[in-house]
Amino acid sequence: MLLGVIADDFTGASDIAATIAKGLDGEGGLRTTQFLGVPTAPAAAGVEAGIVSLKSRSIPAADAAAQSLAALDWLRAQGARQIVFKYCSTFDSTPAGNIGPVAEALAERLGAKGVVVCPAFPGAGRTIYLGHLFVNDRLLSESGMENHPLTPMKDPDIRRVLAVQSRGKVGHVAQPIVAAGSDAIAKALAAASETLVVVDAIGNDDLTAIGAAVADAPLVTGGSGIARGLPHNFIARGEASGSGAGAPAVNGPEAILAGSCSRATRAQIAHHRERHPVEMIAVDAVMDGHFDREAVLRFVLDNAGHAPLVYSSADPEDIAAAQARYGREAVAEALDGVFGNLAKDLVTRGLRRLVVAGGETSGAVVGALDLSALTVGREIDPGVPVLVSETAPRLGLALKSGNFGAVDFFDKALAHIGGSA
Repeated sequence: MLLGVIADDFTGASDIAATIAKGLDGEGGLRTTQFLGVPTAPAAAGVEAGIVSLKSRSIPAADAAAQSLAALDWLRAQGARQIVFKYCSTFDSTPAGNIGPVAEALAERLGAKGVVVCPAFPGAGRTIYLGHLFVNDRLLSESGMENHPLTPMKDPDIRRVLAVQSRGKVGHVAQPIVAAGSDAIAKALAAASETLVVVDAIGNDDLTAIGAAVADAPLVTGGSGIARGLPHNFIARGEASGSGAGAPAVNGPEAILAGSCSRATRAQIAHHRERHPVEMIAVDAVMDGHFDREAVLRFVLDNAGHAPLVYSSADPEDIAAAQARYGREAVAEALDGVFGNLAKDLVTRGLRRLVVAGGETSGAVVGALDLSALTVGREIDPGVPVLVSETAPRLGLALKSGNFGAVDFFDKALAHIGGSA
């Protein structure tokens, strides 16, 4: 293994897996496997990049750091020469953590200084300028992320957000230095006295330059875009094949499970319901014990072949009202349990293609399915690849961050998993 990644949620892991498996345009990437949780056995021979998927984004910071350090130890035992800490490109995190504490813990273990912090992913509309994170043409705090039910992002200044979470001061490499190229970036990082350094990036060329600048860095942190140039470093040195993504097609009964309440997912649901059967899970029914799981299972199985969708996504006002009635954590935990159990029962009854929207929902689903490793295949939309389980029964999955994907993502995902796209 050459490159090791620690991701703080399952869709984020899939996101960076797609970037690493694809590599720079036309060059190819690394042979990539996504591991679900810290493995207890060695990686298979031939894995060039290993992504350890954790569900650590919203847990206590100390627990997130401990899990991340365990992942680090396993990746280093597999021979990983460089570590990436991957978090969301919208920097999802509360003032108490977890991005700062985890990044500092990893840096301390690796003895790293001048560690890049760069959640930019221009392909998905995330850019950083003067330390401020933008989502398309809006500041992060005006993008809808200010209404996130678990990690509301009300400050777009990543330097300021990170400083609140971290023990040390936060550095910054501004756009003019980034535009000057990899040598200038490397020089600025080497001169930094801070452990964590926010680096601007407004386009893919910036990310490529950053990748070249950190070719020998023990630790890099960021969104999936930060990995854009990293495979090239290994390929250029003749240490990697450049064979990139490859996963077999999977066909059979299908379902789409959506727990994200992001603007993008709600638009995708609205588009999908115009052509396909959909079923909404009411939060009140779940919380008061009246949810009929068997009826939902019948709905999905009776509509096999027609891309049935089950969702709990709602408008921010409805979410806030439900949280006020039952408690934020209680609602999140209950819905995660519902989706996890649905997925497990559906697979038991023959489901073979599964699309999941939402990081927390995806974590609940893959946890319930008890999957251990996934082969990374073709990219469906920026940041979302096809994933195929390496154990029987073979499952084809797409795990989508709430804000990712085109409006017709669900149809495209099922087609890609089945090999017909």
